[in-house]
Amino acid sequence: MTNPIADPIVEVPDTDAMSPLVHMDSTPDGAVTVWINRPEKKNAFDAATIAALRQTFETLHGAEGVRVVFLRGVGGAFSAGADLSWMADAVDWDEDDNRQDALELAQMLKALHDIPALTVALVEGPAFGGGAGLVAACDHALALVDAKFAFSEVKLGLTPATISPYVIQALGPRTAKLLFATGRVFDADDAWGFGLVDEVFEDVASLEAARDALIAEMAPCAPGAIGDAKALVNDFVGQKLDKGLIEESARRIARRRVSPEGQEGVRAFLSRRKPAWSE
Repeated sequence: MTNPIADPIVEVPDTDAMSPLVHMDSTPDGAVTVWINRPEKKNAFDAATIAALRQTFETLHGAEGVRVVFLRGVGGAFSAGADLSWMADAVDWDEDDNRQDALELAQMLKALHDIPALTVALVEGPAFGGGAGLVAACDHALALVDAKFAFSEVKLGLTPATISPYVIQALGPRTAKLLFATGRVFDADDAWGFGLVDEVFEDVASLEAARDALIAEMAPCAPGAIGDAKALVNDFVGQKLDKGLIEESARRIARRRVSPEGQEGVRAFLSRRKPAWSE
């Protein structure tokens, strides 16, 4: 493995080794794009796709030099949710089979949530059910104006259980209750108002320009510090502001100050030069 300070390149798996259901590409400045590759199904999930996504996300937990991970669907659709054939197979399963199947989806979403780099959904077309759950599990989301979203499980007599922790965190409980209970289809502007997406764009060129601007914005940032900064939010949210939390915050910045990135970054600043990871 490379040292992201002395040799700041992105190290991710060879895309030839990836499942045909998921493609991944990377740039030298630390940007990775994970593509869901079932365009003929509008990138709907089945068991194999969920497994391929989980494997990809878990691989990115240990990838060096990665600052930002984009999640996108091939062919202009983000993800239409559950594949109909997969749903048909599940109709006759017993509760234990269904529990194991649901656990696979839940673990895939957790693997996405736990990627140290900033994760960004690039949403085009439908993001329904589990597809909308992927958006919620990302740290940030950019969407085309004609994107559509829904948590429509109740219309099938089901609930959006596995995606609910991420959706509730993104939307808040009141909005989540409304959208879960109605199964309402809503557009990108509504998704922005609800807090599911952060920016809305008129066309693909504008969406990709925003993607490129984010890559450029993050290029001077130390990859390891990005991961630790994300961990601060994940670990501290909802915690009581007491002596223990204050002491833990001090421990974390102390560790960062003596880390190789922390030493290099401060010394570079004091010497008025660029740190090694941004050269």
